[in-house]
Amino acid sequence: VQLQASGGGLVQAGDSLRLSCAASGFNWDYYTIGWFRQAPGKEREGVSYIKISDGTTKYADSVKGRFTISRDNAKNTVYLQMNSLKPEDTAVYHCAADRYGSLLENIWDYDYRGQGTQVTVSS
Repeated sequence: VQLQASGGGLVQAGDSLRLSCAASGFNWDYYTIGWFRQAPGKEREGVSYIKISDGTTKYADSVKGRFTISRDNAKNTVYLQMNSLKPEDTAVYHCAADRYGSLLENIWDYDYRGQGTQVTVSS
């Protein structure tokens, strides 16, 4: 099982980035994929989640209206489009997979967790 997050980088406030989470090694049809982030000195925060089966999504209040999560079933990849980025979005972003298809907000409730990708937003 592998979850590979990519797409991070250094951008300025107001810019956009698209993160990708490529999944392999399991049948993801009924999974939930979640994005989480952790900034230095802060607790890990759930950002957004998507049920692969029906595309149901959920967002943290801090990113609603700015971030959009989507999936590409042909590529087994989930995307996180991040617009209007703010310095407070700076963090390492991880993706995780939950086999039960619930929109859980705690990364430790997920079955698989991938390596992170760094997002840095300068002011």
